[in-house]
Amino acid sequence: MHAYARAVHQYVEAFEKADLELIRDLYADNAVVEDPVGTDPHVGIDAVLGFYKSSLEMGAKLELTGNPRIAANSVAFPFKVVVPAMDMNIEVIDVFEFNEDGKVVSMRAYWGPENNAS
Repeated sequence: MHAYARAVHQYVEAFEKADLELIRDLYADNAVVEDPVGTDPHVGIDAVLGFYKSSLEMGAKLELTGNPRIAANSVAFPFKVVVPAMDMNIEVIDVFEFNEDGKVVSMRAYWGPENNAS
């Protein structure tokens, strides 16, 4: 399995286990997360981890809905975010961009209100 596809599976596993350290291992210290695209980005590892901490505390789980697509230093992948406590079931496409060390430097999530299937 390609390293970028492994990163996607580690990402899903981190939500399954509510394990912030698994997420930390994926990201570079200077990472930027924009979720969803068009909102204010979370810049730097502390802000990124703060963003994910709240998602994990809500009980969010991820389910891949298709195979990762790898091109150059990026991977795009479709999935659903399920948060039963909030009646959320959102279809998302994430794009990770990696640095030369194989760490995620950019994550952009593509979704909007019309993607909530609940």
